[in-house]
Amino acid sequence: MTGQRWRKGKEVLIEGLIRLCGISATIFVLGIFLFVCREALPLWNTESFHLTEFLFSDQWYPTSEVTKRYGVLAMIAGTFSVTLLAMLMAAPLGVGAAIYISEFCKPRQREILKVVVELLAAIPSVVWGFAGLTMTSRLIVRYTNADVGVNMLNGAVLLTLMSVPIIVSLSEDALKAVPDSYREAALAMGATRWQTTWRVLLPAARNGLAAAMLLGFGRAIGETMAVLMATGHALTIPTSVLDPVRTLTANIAAELGESPVQSTHYQVLFLTGVLLFLITFVVNLSAGLFIRRERRN
Repeated sequence: MTGQRWRKGKEVLIEGLIRLCGISATIFVLGIFLFVCREALPLWNTESFHLTEFLFSDQWYPTSEVTKRYGVLAMIAGTFSVTLLAMLMAAPLGVGAAIYISEFCKPRQREILKVVVELLAAIPSVVWGFAGLTMTSRLIVRYTNADVGVNMLNGAVLLTLMSVPIIVSLSEDALKAVPDSYREAALAMGATRWQTTWRVLLPAARNGLAAAMLLGFGRAIGETMAVLMATGHALTIPTSVLDPVRTLTANIAAELGESPVQSTHYQVLFLTGVLLFLITFVVNLSAGLFIRRERRN
């Protein structure tokens, strides 16, 4: 009787710890969001700040002595242009690598490639930024005749390499989660391995693949140091992949340390952080609703 009570007590304790861990993640995210909102809240009592100008103006002059401007439209355009270009390259590359590792590799090759992918994920972002500043920028100038090598394409290439490990890992898990009976049935009907992958495995794993794309997008849109060093940090709305751009994250990293605490400039930078929070929330919510709808279908 005592042993049963002891085991039941341990189960209750472990269950409580698991619940606490799950709830704590939500509490931490909510706490960070409330902190950022609190730092930006005094802006609503500032006469020189206008929300419409903040969202729809491309004029950013926070330290002007004559007329201060706090417009982030150019940074929003730069953020989405770099991220979307990176995902256009990272999605097929990551899914293709996952397909090869999961379905076509020999066991020894699979282990080697998985280690290489994990090593890519372990490289610090500042190292990627340094590589973009000194290596890929020169290659871009040489092969595209661009005026400068630090531009949107350079940042997108780096974000591609940084997002691929996440996409590969999660896509491989999604493909491995497809029951082996699907593969066996397709092969028994005479399908080749590629036909089995294209017509059976990819449709069956599309929810997991969509989640992999989502996390890769979140990894790219939240990157700071690499895009700060590799995109040129120019406050312009890009019209070409060879134009230098400035992202929201890079702007916060570059200017937060130089802005006086509780100044309007300081508060606008925190409001930029709130905007980033909302963008990632909308992306995650949209993807979650899409995945839920696909599962119902």
